[in-house]
Amino acid sequence: MLNWSKQFSICSLFDTQQYQHSYQSIDCLMAVGVVDSLVLDKVDYATLKSFVSLKKRWIFGHISFEFQDLISNVDTAKKDSIGFPLLHLFEPAITIRILNDSVEISSSTMSPELIFSEINNIAIGSSHQPTRSLVSTTSKEEYLSIINTLLDHILKGDCYEINFCQEFHCTSADFSPYSTYQKLAAVSPTPFSCFYKMEDKYLMCASPERFLKKTGKQIIAQPIKGTIARDLLDAKKDNQFKKELFLSEKDRSENVMIVDLMRNDLSRIAKEGTVEVKELFGIYTFPHVHQMISTIEGELEEGLDFSDILKATFPMGSMTGAPKKRVMELIHKYEPIKRGLYSGTVGYITPDGDFDFNVVIRSILHNETNKEVSYQVGSGITFYSNAEKEYEECLLKAIGMQKALS
Repeated sequence: MLNWSKQFSICSLFDTQQYQHSYQSIDCLMAVGVVDSLVLDKVDYATLKSFVSLKKRWIFGHISFEFQDLISNVDTAKKDSIGFPLLHLFEPAITIRILNDSVEISSSTMSPELIFSEINNIAIGSSHQPTRSLVSTTSKEEYLSIINTLLDHILKGDCYEINFCQEFHCTSADFSPYSTYQKLAAVSPTPFSCFYKMEDKYLMCASPERFLKKTGKQIIAQPIKGTIARDLLDAKKDNQFKKELFLSEKDRSENVMIVDLMRNDLSRIAKEGTVEVKELFGIYTFPHVHQMISTIEGELEEGLDFSDILKATFPMGSMTGAPKKRVMELIHKYEPIKRGLYSGTVGYITPDGDFDFNVVIRSILHNETNKEVSYQVGSGITFYSNAEKEYEECLLKAIGMQKALS
């Protein structure tokens, strides 16, 4: 499917990588071609509402981190070398859905039988060009200094948790987004991975995190806060690391702060008394790390659509911090570049109005025109944080991307 999609300028592929995670509704879902689309370079919820409610149809796309109206005077001069727009949604010409042993193909331009035949007969490319080493836009000394400054803000009471990110980038003329995604999926399979193409811009995503999922009246959020490295050579030590993560005071503090923030966000759109924490401090295992994940659920108020829900909850708490408005001001002040699509979201809306959107982390981004390759990593800073350990956590989260690029 991925190789077949190369003929299209717009493509969105979601693959659960055979994880049997909670609330699963697909194994794999692809959308290609465009019947109708919306591109926004400024925050405009009225236009978004009109586009989403136009008719019952599949809608795919992304929302960049800076699509927010909680703060003003954002520095628009900061660099974003990849250049995804703030928001891009599209109604695809072709959708392909795989669940268990069934394949469902819908198309307004080709017969499903022909699409099925073309995919089965496509040549599968496997060549992979290594990429030059990516270099951080922030030196280690600068990073440590900023983290200590943020700790001062926490001590002063400005905030009690803030997610701070740094970028690694290079220029590569021979970069192959398709083979890079295939390698990333092989070395770091995750339940919310995706490949996303918008003309000359690409996202190769190995995200373990869901932002929001709506099914009928049910809305759920599953923030990740808490990370520890795995020991792949010693199962006993690996299990011990899981226990350490579960009992870590620092990670529990970090996680529960975001759970409270997400409970507050969901309470703005859910019926009174329906927001509850279904799982607190769940420990989940991925190829390179164990993660602490919590699940918050609520029953939506009547009459709300996607734009209403997005306005109440975006950007997601796990990539901002708390209180959200103040930490977003600090993020824009201290992070040297725009996040762009990183820590934004990619997902889909079904013809019934249900949706599922991930958190864009553990991701490689590429602009084919300017040859830029980039990834960002971050961590949650709390009262218990140590600047050196936060730096090490960022490098730990980068392992999958480094392997995919090597």
